[in-house]
Amino acid sequence: LGQGSGTERFVSPGKGRGLRATKHFKVGDLVFACPAYAYVLTVNERGGHCECCFTREEGLSKCGKCKQAYYCNVECQRGDWPMHKLECSAMCAYGENWCPSETVRLVARIIVKQKCQTERTPSERVLTLRELEAHLDKLDNEKNEMNDTDIAALHHFYSRHLDSPDNAALTELFAQVNCNGFTIEDEELSHLGSAVFPDVALMNHSCSPNVIVTYKGTVAEVRAVQDISPGEEIFNSYIDLLYPTEDRIERLRDSYFFNCDCKECTYKSKDKAKMEIRQKLSTPPEEEEIKQMVMYARNVIEGFRRAKHYKNILHCELLEICELSLEKMGSIFAETNVYMLHMMYQAMGVCLYMQDWDGAMKYGEKIIQPYSVHYPPYSLNVASMYLKLGRLYLGLEKRTRGVKALKKALAIMEVAHGKDHPYITEIKKEMEEQK
Repeated sequence: LGQGSGTERFVSPGKGRGLRATKHFKVGDLVFACPAYAYVLTVNERGGHCECCFTREEGLSKCGKCKQAYYCNVECQRGDWPMHKLECSAMCAYGENWCPSETVRLVARIIVKQKCQTERTPSERVLTLRELEAHLDKLDNEKNEMNDTDIAALHHFYSRHLDSPDNAALTELFAQVNCNGFTIEDEELSHLGSAVFPDVALMNHSCSPNVIVTYKGTVAEVRAVQDISPGEEIFNSYIDLLYPTEDRIERLRDSYFFNCDCKECTYKSKDKAKMEIRQKLSTPPEEEEIKQMVMYARNVIEGFRRAKHYKNILHCELLEICELSLEKMGSIFAETNVYMLHMMYQAMGVCLYMQDWDGAMKYGEKIIQPYSVHYPPYSLNVASMYLKLGRLYLGLEKRTRGVKALKKALAIMEVAHGKDHPYITEIKKEMEEQK
């Protein structure tokens, strides 16, 4: 299986199955591409992207019946119908009350796909959907309850149009999707949707990965960000690599149920810079004080994540949470400390939403240099920050700075997305218009 593709499935010592290279890949090479087995556009992007191919454009045509789904053309509408018909009449029937989570929507689509798809699909060249790990034995009460809630929602919203398998099979399917699902993001890392890519899920994790996954429409593309020799294992990162080792390990255990032993987790070489303490303090803080502040930071991060979902919270209140927490953490942490950067990033997001371009720019300028230090050399987080900053500069008529930032974004994106990606064409066009 997977021959002629430059990769093969193998048993990775201590890691179970994995993917390894059978030929040499240099930085920027496409290792493989994988179409989505099933996917769904997020509700917030309706009207801005085609539901079928995820193309972003103006003037898409909407489904005449539900008036919620938008398409490039008749081909896309027809192509999406087997999946859309699941939701179309349900959305009409439930109206405002139609609100399954994105995971539930994706699982419903997987069930339909499994019904009509008996052969192996192009997204399962080396790993089939049914082989995805579910880790059912490792789920705690909280995860089991979330699973039950999702199953109930699936029955509630889809019962009329879906012969769903029994609860044991559904429990397994939800667990598989929670462990192996991907979120599709755009060039600024805004969330576009969710999908399953079985072949991509075969790759094991490393905190210094040798490939990056990007998306072209609903196809996942995997490109080398380090030189890879034949026989070497191919590693992707499952998580945001900004945080110190302890945080990463906890996140990987909690979401993916394994202990990472990559060189970054073993030697913790970046932790000191990530946890930088403020210089010029008359007395350096005690270990215990630092520990307490880290606890505070992690609680604020979690609290902010929740607050963003509250219906009635105002954006000025969200900004205040960021500013107050930055002030408090700033009594011990340097501005380059990753917990400070996390809250600055959130603040920048709120500013962008409120169209406070100057505020967003000020935060972005503080973030970009430390980001370049903390993240690996080719990072989508760094590229998207240069991109956001570049676009802000151009909007504020700071042309020279804008073009410079976009060039930095492009240098990373040409490796991560490939030189012919539509995003790259768009950015080059934005730069041309400055001349």
